[in-house]
Amino acid sequence: MDHGTVTLTAGPLLLRPWRPDDIPALLAAYDDPAMRHWLRTQVSDAADAERWIEVQREGWASGSRLSFAVTDTAREGELVGNLALKRPVADAESAEAGYWTSAAARGRGVASRALGALTDWAFTAFAGEGLRRLELLHQVDNEASCRVAEKSGYALAEVVPALPPQYPLDGHRHVRHAPPAPRGTLSAPAGRRAGSAGTSGGPATRR
Repeated sequence: MDHGTVTLTAGPLLLRPWRPDDIPALLAAYDDPAMRHWLRTQVSDAADAERWIEVQREGWASGSRLSFAVTDTAREGELVGNLALKRPVADAESAEAGYWTSAAARGRGVASRALGALTDWAFTAFAGEGLRRLELLHQVDNEASCRVAEKSGYALAEVVPALPPQYPLDGHRHVRHAPPAPRGTLSAPAGRRAGSAGTSGGPATRR
């Protein structure tokens, strides 16, 4: 999938690939205690931000990590968050969604609206490649992420045991399944393997 060609909308929210000119807004978003607490990857200075943007570009180029900057067109394009779809294994039945929102955007429904748009797009865009399930992981005490997941149709599937020191507390794995294919639609070829992906919400494999 070509970098820079996919944009999604959810009301006034515009989801688009990250760009180098987002670096100042990215640094401002990471200058937040909550971001530093919940996210494993940290962005502390301009060099970190440049590397972070490059990782997102490489993810689009490989198709393994499709990361969107979430902006609010009703607020002059203010950067309000990040959404990522991680698919490290092509043609896998499962992928993982992850997100964060900026401090100023919290409480405005940004995460659930953006996650809904990403989810709908992913199931449509990758239906022919066998994508049937999206997962979202968060630490058990992250109640806000739990509410976002449930509001977006990601049901709690299991409690994942802690794996210290990287994952000191248990986690929640939420799952949303693809809608049934229309009658007469051919299913994905048999033999595709299920896979799971890691984002800032959880490890790459079952803990």
